[in-house]
Amino acid sequence: MTGTILRIAVTPGEPAGIGPDLCLLLQQQPPPDVEAVYICDPELLLARAARLGLPVRLRSFDPSATPRAGTAGELCVAQASALRAPVRCGVPDSGNARYVLDTLDAAVAGCREGTFAALVTGPVHKAVMNDAGFPFSGHTEYLAAATDSSDVVMLLTTGKLRVALATTHVPLAKVSALLTGDRLQRVIRVLHRDLQTRFGIAQPRIKVCGLNPHAGEGGHLGREEIEVIIPTLDGLRAAGMNLAGPLPADTAFTAENIADSDAILAMYHDQGLPVLKHLGFGRAVNITLGLPIIRTSVDHGTALELAGTGRIDTGSMRMAMQYAAEMARRK
Repeated sequence: MTGTILRIAVTPGEPAGIGPDLCLLLQQQPPPDVEAVYICDPELLLARAARLGLPVRLRSFDPSATPRAGTAGELCVAQASALRAPVRCGVPDSGNARYVLDTLDAAVAGCREGTFAALVTGPVHKAVMNDAGFPFSGHTEYLAAATDSSDVVMLLTTGKLRVALATTHVPLAKVSALLTGDRLQRVIRVLHRDLQTRFGIAQPRIKVCGLNPHAGEGGHLGREEIEVIIPTLDGLRAAGMNLAGPLPADTAFTAENIADSDAILAMYHDQGLPVLKHLGFGRAVNITLGLPIIRTSVDHGTALELAGTGRIDTGSMRMAMQYAAEMARRK
C-alpha cells in the first residue's frame, strides 16, 4: 500500500487549547501520503489562523472524492457540530464540551464506516467535560464505550520504548483493588495481540512491572505480586507468551531492559509514564490498543497558556500522524 493516500480523521480537542494551533501548524508542512480531515468548526480554525498570522485555506470534506495529500496551508474540514460558546485562547468554556464530544463521535463513526483509515486526537480538558456534566475520564475510556470495546489498553511509545498500562485514569488508592488476575490477563492478551497485528512483531517480548516496591519483596512489601501477578504471568507463559516479571519498577526501565523488550507493562499511570515522558516528551505518541479502529494521540495536554502564542512544538502531533499511517498501512 506504499504510496496510497490514506484518509485520516483529526479532532483538535479542546477549542481553547493548543489543538487548533497544532492542526494549523501541521498543515504548513503536511504529512506525505495522508489526507488529514479535520473534524471541527471551520470558524475555529480561521480565527486561530488569524491570531497566529498563518496563511490558511479551508476546503470542505467530500467523502465521495478520491483522497489527496494536503498542500501547504490547506486544511480539509468536516464540520460535525458548531461551537456552542465563544472561544478565548487559554480560557475553556464548559459550554463547548458537547461540541468536543460531537467531533469525537463523528470521527469514530467515520472510522467504523471505513471513511477514515485512522483517528488522531488532539488534547481535551477533562475537568471542563466533567464541569459540563459529562462523566469523562479520558479519550481511552470514552472511545472504548463509543466502540463497545470491553478491553482497551493505553500504550505510549517513544523511540524504542513502549509502555502499556494495566490501569489508567484511576486514583492510586483504587489500583490494588482493580488489579485482579482477570483484568491483568485481559490487558496482557490485548497488548500481545496488538503488538503482533498493529506493530508487526511476531513474538512480542513483554516485561511486566510489579505493583509494590521491590516487586513486593517476597510478600513483605505487599502480596499483589504473589497472589495476582505471578499466577497470571505463569498461566500466560504456559500459553506461549514471552513474559518477564514481575520486575521491580525502579529497575524495569534500565537501558538493557528497554533494549530487550518490545513493551513494558506498568501497573498504574504514574509508574510508567514519567519515565517515558522524561525520555521523549514532545515526541511520544499515545495509542489505544483493543479498539476496532486505529487511534493515536499526542503525549501532552491542552497547554492552555500557550494557545494562540505560536510557541508550541508539533513533534508529538506529527509522530501521532506517522504512527496512525503506519498502523493503517500494516492493517
